Amino acid sequence: MAGWSNWSGSVTAAPRRIARPRDAGELALLVAQAAKVRVVGAGHSFMPLCETDDLLLSLADYEGAIAIAPDRRTVWAPAGWSLKKLTAALWDEGLSLVNQGDINPQSLAGAMATGTHGTGAELGSLSTQARGFRLMTAAGEIVECGPDLHPELYQAQRLSLGLLGVAVEIRVEVVPAYQLEERVERRPLAEVAERLDELAAATRHMEFFVFPYSDAVIFKTLHPIEADDPGPPPKEIGEADEAIFKLACDLSAALPVLTPSLQRLLMRLAGKPSRRIGPAHAIFPSERNIRFEEMEYELPRAAGLPTLRAAIDHIRKRRLPITFPFEFRLAASDDIWMSPFNAGPGASISFHQYARMPWRPAFAEMEAVLRDGAGRPHWAKRHSLTPADVHRLYPRAGDFLTVRQTWDPTGKFANAHLTELFDL
Repeated sequence: MAGWSNWSGSVTAAPRRIARPRDAGELALLVAQAAKVRVVGAGHSFMPLCETDDLLLSLADYEGAIAIAPDRRTVWAPAGWSLKKLTAALWDEGLSLVNQGDINPQSLAGAMATGTHGTGAELGSLSTQARGFRLMTAAGEIVECGPDLHPELYQAQRLSLGLLGVAVEIRVEVVPAYQLEERVERRPLAEVAERLDELAAATRHMEFFVFPYSDAVIFKTLHPIEADDPGPPPKEIGEADEAIFKLACDLSAALPVLTPSLQRLLMRLAGKPSRRIGPAHAIFPSERNIRFEEMEYELPRAAGLPTLRAAIDHIRKRRLPITFPFEFRLAASDDIWMSPFNAGPGASISFHQYARMPWRPAFAEMEAVLRDGAGRPHWAKRHSLTPADVHRLYPRAGDFLTVRQTWDPTGKFANAHLTELFDL
């Protein structure tokens, strides 16, 4: 029996078997022989979505290649490929994803199944880019679905938490390859809050990071430029910058009382504005090597900044030793049944804590603040939803569960966490 843990180390499991099938025949046999099946990508879920004591699958070795549609507006892509591998392959073909998040190790299927998103007031999550799926069902058969083929299955699968089957290929919307210009600068939080709508309208992608004990933000924009403009080569975040931040985290872990002073020092060291240009797939993601635990809530856009202010005020009042900055992003609304953005345009607040420090009590306090803003959690980030919460927050949850029952009547793809969450 092999052990498994997620990226942060907070979720562990002892599956009966961990398997990496290479083709549909191997996958069908594995699924048929198992009572319970979960699929893992990069393990970047902080909830126990991948936890199982039976079969844990990885599709990292599954056969496949991208197949480009004649109109070059969609591709069929292996679902187990990482976003890093997929976007590099697309670039070689003169294509890019419409949008990405800020890391790229996750599998394509895992990112879509949990509603992973980037930033952009007019851009949706990765799930909105799905145009079709090929799934291995509980019956061991490959089924294709799309808007006009098993449409109910398609609608549920767009954000499925892996409850409907094993995605082996996904038809993804793509666009002609483009480059991005990234600009990063320090700005006063009060200025960004006052001009948020203006700043969001001025560029396709806008986000900012704010330490709870600082009154300044790290303000970041991304904007497409002509793909044939090479610009300077993209530069990764320097090891020295990461080392300084890790040192601050370690000092806070040893002496939590230093946290406010260290954060103000880090912002003073933030220094000069920076700019870089490169292929979209190289500019979207950032390095995330310092381990953390994360909670993220998606809120109605009008509630975003007031809720962020309330969260910062709560931390300062309670003098909580929170070492990481909040991340604030915008995202467009969608019509996906289980998407936290299906109630209208959203603002996203990500709350992190250094993995070496206690996080559960602070997360419980922060979740109460984020819920007060009418927020709904990212499914893969820490939350405490109950089945009653799910049905209250998601009017189409009943439709989703009806489709799940139709395609997996024995609950083969449900684990203990999902069984409890949806009261299966």
